[in-house]
Amino acid sequence: MITTPTPSMLRALPAEDRQRLLRTAHEVSFAQGTRLFEEGGRADRFWIIRTGTIELDMRVPGRRPAVIEILRHDELVGWSWLFAPHAWHLGAEATTPVRAYEFDATAVRLMCREDPALGSAVAQWVGDVLAHRLRSARTRLLDLYAPYGAGTTL
Repeated sequence: MITTPTPSMLRALPAEDRQRLLRTAHEVSFAQGTRLFEEGGRADRFWIIRTGTIELDMRVPGRRPAVIEILRHDELVGWSWLFAPHAWHLGAEATTPVRAYEFDATAVRLMCREDPALGSAVAQWVGDVLAHRLRSARTRLLDLYAPYGAGTTL
């Protein structure tokens, strides 16, 4: 299972930008087993985990959803909110009780449009997260479905 942390907002954004974003957030809690979103749903918010774990999963026809990555403290949950058509590419479920900061995607996109430096920093951070998630998804799917797994070459 891939569990390497994704790029953290704390490390990716300058302190002033972090504080501006955090001022727009509100605290939320999710019980274990809560589905945060489903593939194809409207991506109108995102979260930074404070405590707990969330699994990202992908629908696989004829099988249970494949767990792509496990997210923990200080990690971004959701990147689809930044890119049109603003639809989730994966699903997400709380595997433990979770406390998180929740952000309104429309408000953050507006802040980014009004402040190009903030927009660039957020785009770089989310892009780094996206690249990490794509690598994780590839590795996980190879582990699950390739004849010899991701680590073996012929």
